Order: sequence, then C-alpha cells, then structure tokens
Amino acid sequence: MANGQSFLDKFSEVSARIGNQVHLRSLRDGFATIMPIFILAGIAALLNNVVFTFLWSTNPDSMGIFPNADILATAQYWGAALSQGALSISAILLCGMVGYSLATNKRFDNPISCVVVSLAVFFIMMPQTVTANLAATSELLTDEVTTAAVASAFTTNYTGTNGMFTAIIIGLLAPTLFIKVSGIEQLRIKMPEGVPPAVEKSFNVLIPMLLTLGAFGILAMILFAGFQTDVTALINTFIQTPLRALTTNPVGLVVIYSLGVFLFTLGIHQSTINGVLVEPVLTIVLVEAMDLYTTGGIDAVIARPDLYLNMNVINVYALMGGSGCTLALLIATFIWGKWKPSREVAKLGILPAIFNINEPVIYGYPIVFNIPLMVPFVLNTIIGILVGYFATVIGLVNPTCIQVPWTTPIIASGFLSTGGDWRAAVLQVVLLALFVIIYLPFMKASEVAQRKQFEMA
Repeated sequence: MANGQSFLDKFSEVSARIGNQVHLRSLRDGFATIMPIFILAGIAALLNNVVFTFLWSTNPDSMGIFPNADILATAQYWGAALSQGALSISAILLCGMVGYSLATNKRFDNPISCVVVSLAVFFIMMPQTVTANLAATSELLTDEVTTAAVASAFTTNYTGTNGMFTAIIIGLLAPTLFIKVSGIEQLRIKMPEGVPPAVEKSFNVLIPMLLTLGAFGILAMILFAGFQTDVTALINTFIQTPLRALTTNPVGLVVIYSLGVFLFTLGIHQSTINGVLVEPVLTIVLVEAMDLYTTGGIDAVIARPDLYLNMNVINVYALMGGSGCTLALLIATFIWGKWKPSREVAKLGILPAIFNINEPVIYGYPIVFNIPLMVPFVLNTIIGILVGYFATVIGLVNPTCIQVPWTTPIIASGFLSTGGDWRAAVLQVVLLALFVIIYLPFMKASEVAQRKQFEMA
C-alpha cells in the first residue's frame, strides 16, 4: 500500500507539472478568452437554421408562419455577419490571445507587443498567392468552375477554423522567441528621461521585434523557394492530422480523457490534463462543425463523420452535473442514501450540479480518495462518451454542432447543441437514469466505508 501510494503521489506530481507548463497553460487561457465569441456564433447559427427558418419560409407558397423568403434572407444576414466576425477569423483571434496569455504567464512587462508579434508572424507565414475558384461568366458555361491564382488576398482556409492549429503553434512559438530576444540588454534602445512610458516600451522592443519578424520571414521564404509550401500545409500534414486522429478516435479519446478524470479522484482537477491536451483539439473540431452548420445546415454536418466526436459530445453526454456525471450520484443519494453527512452535502451541491459545477461534491462528498466512488466516476464518463458518439454514428441523434456554454443544464444542452434535436435531450435523460443505477451500489459501499471510518475515529 505504501508503494502504491508513493506511485500515485509521483504520478499526480508529474501530471500537475504537465498541466501547469507555461505553454500549455497559455493555450488553455487563450481558448478561454475567445470562447464567448464561439458561443455567440453558435447562437447565431441556431437562430439562422432553426428559429428563422421556422418563422419565415423560403417558399412563398408553403404553409409557414410568415412565408416570406426576402425577410428570411434579411434575418439570416445578421447570423452570417456574426459568423463572419467569429468563425472566419477564429485563427487570428486565437493566435493573438495565445500570444498574450503566454506573455502574461511569463510575466513579460509588455504583453501587448506579443500580440503584435504573434499576429504579424501569423500573416508572414501565410502564402502570398492563394488559389480561388472562379465561376465562368459565360451564359453557355454557367456550370463550369475554374481556378486561378490570386495575389494580395487572404483566404478563410488560413484565417478560419482550418488555420487554428497554425495559430496555436505560432501563438506559442513567436512570442517565446520574441521574449527571449527581448531579454538581451544590448538590444534595448535607451530613451532619455521624460519620454512617455508607452513610447519607451515600444523602443525597448523595436530591435527584438525586427529580429523576430525577420527570422520568420526567412523561414517563410525558405519554405516557398525550397519546397513550394507554407507552414500551415506542413502543420496540417505532420501535426494536425495525427493529433486529430488520436483525439477524435473514440478509443484514444476515452483513454486520454478518462485518465484526466481519474486524476480528479486524486485531488488534481481534470482540466490539468484534459484542458490542455484534449479540449483545445476537440474545440477546434466543434468550431469546424459549427462553421459547416452555419453554411450548410445539419445535413452538411451529418455528411462529415470526422466531426462527430467533438467537445460537445463530452459536455453534453459525459459531464452531466460535472466531471464523473455526479448529478446522478446526488440523485441516488437523495433517493436511497442513508448517511446523513452525504445527504447534507448533496443538498448543498444539487443547485451547482444542475449547472454542471461539482467541486462541492468532489471535495465535500467526497469523491477524492473515495475508493468505492472512483470506479463509477470514471466509468460513467467513458460510457457517456461512447454512447453519445455511437448514437450519433448510427443516426439516433444529430451530431453536436453548436457551441453552448458548458454550464447549460441537461435537456437544454442536448437540444440546443444538436441544432434543436429533441432526441438528444431524451438520450441525456436515459443516460442520467443509467448513471444513477451505476452509482447506486458504489454509493452504498461508500456509505458503509464512511460509517466505519467515523466509528473508528
């Protein structure tokens, strides 16, 4: 037992160090900063494709509530504008916020300059010529589409969801180099007394910024002249594709995510691992699904099975009441629990659990180092991920494709995240009932153990 406890302590220490690594922590902070715009874009997509189409029909002869295609197009322009301001430039926003988060986490005295460096390098590494599809202008060739090289243009393939992996890497790498070079005292330009602080800071980082941007410019030139490629193409081939294959594979995701959930039973918050290794990748997949839903509706998302396993599958089906689906534990405690301290904690924790906040249960029930409850805590998470994913694969429910706040209660989260599919809400209720049944025998065992501990004390 002593050796086992020593192993757990060392394992927990290593896991905590990984989660607190400055670059991974900055990545998590960057995503958290821009998450509100993804939620707003999700609401806009939901209104465009569900509410507006319900109110105004595209066919004037149909029996819609207000059959008017012109009003529908006008209303949907609002949602499309929000998507353009969020999803189409999501990589740009993420790159800047990751750079800023890294600077603040490293306690750099001029974090705004890191935003400038990150964004400048992001555009430096883009190709200077992009390929565009051009529809034929001839009336005889209306179906013909040709391609042409366009200079002095940016494409949403780089600035939108497809460029988010590039944004992450540049947002971490460019400020790191810039901060390192800025620490060289000889490269600082000394300004006389009385110069405004903002001007002094800009001159302090002038040479480091020039050197950093120049170095990345040389890299972009080498990739173009020597290999006829760009950094986004390389990242997509060697980093994004293998990483997505791992985390969007149900087996790989279950192994990684359940490991993070298990750490929660040792007192280490699951976001320490999952928040930096899994959630950023799955959030990118969710944003891609939301972008596709915005332009093509739910049928377009259904046609893309590679987008089925995204962050909302976990939030909607595997985290009901928080990590470990502890809302089910509280329900089991209210119905069958006999141990008064547990029932008192359940009373205090039920309201936060409705909004998927369960720290009071984790540390108060407790879940931490409670051997009987460790099993269902991890097992329910695995079941939720697998059932939610395979129910989507077989067409039992629509894919999750709308970013909703993780605090959205069950039923509402299932309905909204799938574009208004009531079957997802029903599946949540069924899963919750299953989780209650799974928790029940382990909850009874936990009460017996706690009672014996109390008597021994």
